[in-house]
Amino acid sequence: MTAKVDYAVRAMVFLARAGDDRPVKGDAVAEAEDLPLKYLENILAQLRAAGLVRSQRGADGGYWLAVPAEEITVAEIIRVVEGPLAHVRGERPERLEAVDGSATLRDLWVAVRASLRNVLDHVTLADLVAGELPAQVAGLLDDPTAWE
Repeated sequence: MTAKVDYAVRAMVFLARAGDDRPVKGDAVAEAEDLPLKYLENILAQLRAAGLVRSQRGADGGYWLAVPAEEITVAEIIRVVEGPLAHVRGERPERLEAVDGSATLRDLWVAVRASLRNVLDHVTLADLVAGELPAQVAGLLDDPTAWE
């Protein structure tokens, strides 16, 4: 995962924890999460354009979730700030040309994307705020090699 993805997810979890009583200033998010403010503002602008975050200008302004935390998956956040979950040289894996027996390689990249989806499409902001991963995701942590 890129720093941009990490920052975006951390900022969204912070906003989810803050609730929707009032907007949270971008600098408060940046300070609490130790993120560069200008970079964070660009990320929040992307999330706002995608309809995941609302913003309000002014002294009482800031950011808050536009969608309930239970409805926002980590995969959705990643797709907003980075694009597809898995791509090869900027192409979606299923669009790769299969030449000289490389169909198996294409299939591998599609399987990698499916594996990412099996985790990231099932974890919501609400899960992260609650500190509990869905059972099918948490079960992956039981494999000792997951930690290596």
